[in-house]
Amino acid sequence: MTFNDDARFDTSKVSKRSGGKGMAIGGGGSIAVILLVVVAQQFGLDLSGLVGGGTSNIAIDGSTNGDLSRCSTGAAANQDDECRVVGAANSLDAYWAAEYPRIASGEYRTPHVNLFEGSVSTACGSASSAVGPFYCPGDEDIYLDTSFYKTLRTQLGADGGSLAQMYVVAHEWGHHISTLTGAMAAADRGGSGPTSDSVRIELQADCYAGAWVGAAATTKDDAGTTFLKTPTKAEIADALDTASAIGDDAIQGKSGTVRPESWTHGSSEQRQRWFTTGLERGAGACDTFAVSGNKL
Repeated sequence: MTFNDDARFDTSKVSKRSGGKGMAIGGGGSIAVILLVVVAQQFGLDLSGLVGGGTSNIAIDGSTNGDLSRCSTGAAANQDDECRVVGAANSLDAYWAAEYPRIASGEYRTPHVNLFEGSVSTACGSASSAVGPFYCPGDEDIYLDTSFYKTLRTQLGADGGSLAQMYVVAHEWGHHISTLTGAMAAADRGGSGPTSDSVRIELQADCYAGAWVGAAATTKDDAGTTFLKTPTKAEIADALDTASAIGDDAIQGKSGTVRPESWTHGSSEQRQRWFTTGLERGAGACDTFAVSGNKL
């Protein structure tokens, strides 16, 4: 999806953090290990290499010192992965500030997006980029190492184009919306399987991401300039390709064994279908908890 070159962004919505001194973690009970296990379950990733017999360096200093001033325009976002995240954050915030009151009561709050390299410290503990992009309810922040986009292309088999990259940010923003509505707290995220609450939370985030894509070409900056151009069919197909690539069955299939009972994120088909539901019907159609199990 392409930004209008003259769209203007508030770069304060995104920070770039640097990892500082690290601490070695292994099979012990540190909060960092706990976070890795929780995020591994949430995202369907195999992080056994980080919590096994060896050690990994996890940052305990998340100082904010990255300069994103170059990312103030749509033209920059069309050329730079980090600036694309800044642009997506501006469009997502504009969309949800207007849309949230239509689907829930209470106050909408803007999450902050943190770009990091290698490792980062959060209110949920410390994490390395191996966990992939994630949302921390404790600080209502989104964390993303943009090297994940390379992982999408080289390891997960997705094209990883511009809309696919922004879909990743929109999915995590969707978790923030589920947190604000109370759906996140009400869900039993300890279970697994195709109809589990864990999967329902993830599919809801996919649906919310699709809803934003469907309306993204109408979100505007403070001067009234539309942030984004209408997505093409090819761009939407690229986002759907990414949703398929990070389905539980697709990820498990790479190791040769697909175990539906262990799913925490949803199948490729489920993820594509709920993204499309949001795209075509809007955020009001994203109550995945209202759908009976055999139809999820």
